[in-house]
Amino acid sequence: MAYKTYRDLRDFLATLEAEGQLVRIKDEVNPEPEIGAAGRAAANLKNGPAVLFENVKGYKGSVVTNVHGSWANHALMMGMDKDTPVIDQFRELARRWDKYPVAPNIVTDAPCKQNKITEDINIFEILPLYRINKYDGGFFISKASVISADPDEPQNFDKMNVGTYRIQVKGKDTLGIQALPFHDIGLQLKKAERLNKPVPIAITIGNDPIVTFMASTPVKYDQNEYGFVGALRDGVPSDVIKAEETDLLIPAGAEVVLEGYIKPRVRTVEGPFGEFPGSYSGARLQAEVKITTVTYRDNPIFENLYLGLPWTEIDYLLALNTCIPLYQQIKETHPEVKAVNAMYTHGIGVIVSTGVRYGGYGKAVGMRVLTTPHGMPYSKIVIVVDEFVDPFNLEQVMWALTTRVDPIKDVAIIPNCPGMPLDPSSNPPGMHSKLIIDATTPVAPEAVTRETQLLEPPVGYEIWEQTIQQLLKAQQAADPVLA
Repeated sequence: MAYKTYRDLRDFLATLEAEGQLVRIKDEVNPEPEIGAAGRAAANLKNGPAVLFENVKGYKGSVVTNVHGSWANHALMMGMDKDTPVIDQFRELARRWDKYPVAPNIVTDAPCKQNKITEDINIFEILPLYRINKYDGGFFISKASVISADPDEPQNFDKMNVGTYRIQVKGKDTLGIQALPFHDIGLQLKKAERLNKPVPIAITIGNDPIVTFMASTPVKYDQNEYGFVGALRDGVPSDVIKAEETDLLIPAGAEVVLEGYIKPRVRTVEGPFGEFPGSYSGARLQAEVKITTVTYRDNPIFENLYLGLPWTEIDYLLALNTCIPLYQQIKETHPEVKAVNAMYTHGIGVIVSTGVRYGGYGKAVGMRVLTTPHGMPYSKIVIVVDEFVDPFNLEQVMWALTTRVDPIKDVAIIPNCPGMPLDPSSNPPGMHSKLIIDATTPVAPEAVTRETQLLEPPVGYEIWEQTIQQLLKAQQAADPVLA
């Protein structure tokens, strides 16, 4: 089966509009608080649409938000039917993941090069900037894909990173960037600063939705994100082009590209910012970026996302792309693992379904989660359930917790571990205790004190599921009020 792919953000927005998943706001709006409020509102709706603001007061360009902000949009991003269940989207992503790597197609001409500025750069004249939440310390670019290279091996394609990092506008050509030590760009910055050298970067805004998806995905340091973009496009390579000032490869269809460098050994105050855990992160000393060249499409679209108390667009964006890498990494050593749900707060909470090979296996799977590249700094609470429990079905997970857990033997707390500093419960910031709950059915040599026979569904229930679904659809078609 051939799945639809998209050339760029505009191509995807056209599909969203055709599927009833995009709303255009043609009237003039104030950038604050209207755009942030609309992002919050769209996320509150079931299968909320993307919202495109065509007339932002004080600016020339348009703004789109909530592009990834629903399971319907997420499915359409993958070229699937917008009603595709989450578990089926997970399975399809896992299937495509195994196609890695699919090398990108390097082109010599691209829409992102239509306009170029190298002197008197003023980001405020290019992007319709606004505060996302009321007490943000300034204007933030929350959905860019940042391209950077390994300072020791700048020509190593596998170590060319495409990542998403929060970016604060500090001035007309100056930005702040959060490069935490466990981020790929944080590792690159550390290498460069040892030699007091800058880190060249390209900040691309408004990309093909799969590029944005992969930029937010925690893969290994030597796995290039473009190779996964092609894989998740079901084998169709993405188009990239060389940046103006470096050999960095940038998405050919990007709306805006800000090229420059991270200044070595410079830290200035950045924040506060309303972050993905649903709270403000406070102000910290963060790295600073100098912008030296800007290229952009005609009439560029500024794509930004809203962050707030979950769920908002960022939770959809960081959901399955956190699940799949954890699943693949755990399955390498624990092949009994069936699925991983790490959709909650970028994997701070993780639910794993697994077969149980021997006594204590559930705890071993939980410990493996906590030693993966993403699980080590992020994951804090891990719940392990049997293979017949759907980890994406919280009713089934709660059944496992209430009928399979003996708190005195099935709960493990591991103190003084690495943590995510943006999580307000980390104390001090960046340190956590970890919790593993083994909600699997005991097997030998663990003590099995009573036999438990599970109830089986009645014969023929699948046929009745299909019949009832067909009757509901027929009723909704006959009476639009029921839809």
